[in-house]
Amino acid sequence: MGLIDRLHGQAERPPTAVQPSLMGEQRPAAAGVGVNPELFQDLKRRVQERLLRNIDVTKLEEAGYAPLLSEITAVINSLIEEDHLLITEADRARLVEVTTNDMLGLGPLEPLLQDNEISDILVNGYNQVWIERRGKLYKTAVRFQDDAHLMSVINRIVSRIGRRIDEASPMVDARLPDGSRVHAIIPPLAIDGPGLCIRRFGGHAYRMGDLITNGTLTRDMAEFMRLAILTRLNILVSGGTGSGKTTLLNCLSSYLPENQRIITIEDAAELALQQPHVFRLETRPPNVEGKGEVTQRELFRNTLRMRPDRVIVGEVRGAEVLDMLQAMSTGHDGSMATIHANNPRDSLGRLEMMMLLSGVALPEKAMRQYIAAALNVIIHIARFSDGSRKVIKITEITGMEGETVLTQDLFEYVRAGVDPAGTVLGSFRASGTRSIYAERMETAGFPPPPEMFVARTMT
Repeated sequence: MGLIDRLHGQAERPPTAVQPSLMGEQRPAAAGVGVNPELFQDLKRRVQERLLRNIDVTKLEEAGYAPLLSEITAVINSLIEEDHLLITEADRARLVEVTTNDMLGLGPLEPLLQDNEISDILVNGYNQVWIERRGKLYKTAVRFQDDAHLMSVINRIVSRIGRRIDEASPMVDARLPDGSRVHAIIPPLAIDGPGLCIRRFGGHAYRMGDLITNGTLTRDMAEFMRLAILTRLNILVSGGTGSGKTTLLNCLSSYLPENQRIITIEDAAELALQQPHVFRLETRPPNVEGKGEVTQRELFRNTLRMRPDRVIVGEVRGAEVLDMLQAMSTGHDGSMATIHANNPRDSLGRLEMMMLLSGVALPEKAMRQYIAAALNVIIHIARFSDGSRKVIKITEITGMEGETVLTQDLFEYVRAGVDPAGTVLGSFRASGTRSIYAERMETAGFPPPPEMFVARTMT
C-alpha cells in the first residue's frame, strides 16, 4: 500500500479498461506511466510549481495530508483542461501519488518503504539505489531526478526531528516516523554526491517463533534464552553489521515480565518493546556550535536514578560500558545490550577496549573481573553468504582463572559447506555441557528440562 493509499485509508481498485494514455500508447489503464517519462516529469514539475505558489507545504504536514491531496487533484485537472491532454485514470492517480511522495513523502523511495521484505535501502548518489532483501543486495531501477532532488528528501527527513545537514555539518543520523534508522552524508565528504542509508524497522515485527521458523535458531535455544531472561541473567548479543542483533534483542524482550520497569538507551531509537512499562531514552548529537551533546554514558548514569528493573542498551559503543557493567554487577541484573563483534571471545576484548575509553585507569585483570562479574550469557548471531542469519553460539561466562575470563559453549551452529544453489549447509548442536546457571534457574522457579543440555544435533 503506497502513501496515497495510506492517506485515503485503503487501496483503490484501478480501472481495467484500455484508454488512450498520457504517454500516447494504448494499454490497460492500470499499467501506469508509459514510455515517454519526459512528458510525465514535465507535467509533475508544473503541478509542483503551481502548488508551491498556492500553498505552504511546511504547514500542510501539521494540518494533515487531505488538503494537499485536494490541491493536487485540482491543479492536475486544471492543467489537463488547459493543455487538452488525454490522460488515463491510472496516469492521473500515478501523477497524484508521485507528486505527493515528492512533496511530503520520500519521493521515489516510497514504493520501497512499502515492501516489508526490504531491510535496507542504500542510496549511492541520485542515480543508484540498492536494497537488501532477505540478506542479499539488489540494484533497483529507482532513480532521483538529480542531486537537488535527493537533497530535498534528505532535508525533509532531518528537519522533522529538528536536525540539519549542510557543508558545515555534512553527516547526520535521524529516523523515520515508523522507527527506521537513517544515516545521510553529503559533499564534501561524499565524493559522488549525497548518500542515504535507511535501516528499516517499520515492516514486519519478528517474534521468536518467526526466527525459529526461519531457521535462525532452534526451540531449545529459544527456551534457554527465555529461562535466562526470567532468571535475570545479564545477556550480551554480539554480531557483525546487519547480522540481526537488534531484531534478536527485540524478540528476546518479548520474554520480559510485564510488571517490570524497563528503560532503553539507544543512539538511534530502534527497539520496539511490547511491554506496557517501557521508558525510552535516546542520545543527542552536538549542535552546529558543538554544544548540547548528550552521550549514552550520561543517559546511563541518569537511568540508574529512575528505578529501572532492567536496562536495555541498544548498542554499547564506548565509555558507557563501564557504567553498564557496574550496574549489572550491583543489583540491576537481567539487563541486555548488543555489541559489534566477530565472535563471543572477541566481544570480551571489545568490552575491555571500551572500558579504556572511560578515562578510568584499570589494570587488565580488574577489567576482566568486572566483565566476569557482570555478564552471564553471550549470544552471537551472524549473517551468511546466502543471506541467512543464524545464532551460531550461545556462550556463558563461568568465571575467572588467573587473568583469563572463562567461557563455555552451550549451543552452536556448525557450518558444513554450501550447496550448488549457494545455500549454506549446517546444523545446530548442543555441546552436552550443563549450564552453570541451571541451579539458579531452578531456584528461581524456572527449571530447564533435563534433555536441554544433552549432546545432540538439534532441529
